[in-house]
Amino acid sequence: MSLLLPEGLLEYFDLVKVEKEKEDLSLYLEEKNMAPTGYENIKLESKGFFEQAAVQDFPIRHYRVMLYIKRRRWQVIETGEIVKRDWDLVQKGTRITKEFGAFLKGILG
Repeated sequence: MSLLLPEGLLEYFDLVKVEKEKEDLSLYLEEKNMAPTGYENIKLESKGFFEQAAVQDFPIRHYRVMLYIKRRRWQVIETGEIVKRDWDLVQKGTRITKEFGAFLKGILG
């Protein structure tokens, strides 16, 4: 799947479900429970996910492809602050392309 999805996507997201119907291929992705940059040494508790976003991707073998992406949010146990991954930082320090990081940031906030 890493060859078919945007570069670096599976570094931060798990593919949790695939549905194929007629001419549609739906891929469901959930952000991994890995602390965001800057919070690696702080106690966090996963507080579930933001609302799922639907993103149309490039067709694969004549199938329309939809990515259903769920981003995670965490709570800093000590302060109660809610945090999420900063996609500007991710694109600078990883294999995710600048365009893909901007895409995720724009579509998911």
